[in-house]
Amino acid sequence: MNLGIAIKIVRKKMGISQLDLALMCDMSQTYLSQIETESKRPGSKTMKKICDAMQIPEGVIYVLAMEDIHIPEKRRRVYAMLFPMIRELALQMVSAEEVLEDEPAFY
Repeated sequence: MNLGIAIKIVRKKMGISQLDLALMCDMSQTYLSQIETESKRPGSKTMKKICDAMQIPEGVIYVLAMEDIHIPEKRRRVYAMLFPMIRELALQMVSAEEVLEDEPAFY
């Protein structure tokens, strides 16, 4: 699971610099860089800080971090069909654009 890479993808898609995100999370830019390059693995409290700062559900990061090696062999065909669509939906949640007030909410 590539949590750091997923965090970097979301951060860049939202137009947030690494320094700004680090400051928003009260951590050093060096530590955030180590997370994004996968040399450090963030704990649950750090993940919460990062997701809260970017105003996204933690699940978005976990979805984007998924790899087919985490999927049982007999389910990989279904994963290969569905994951591109799921990934695109997760990325739409982190778009820098504001959601329109008129759009229906699905819960």
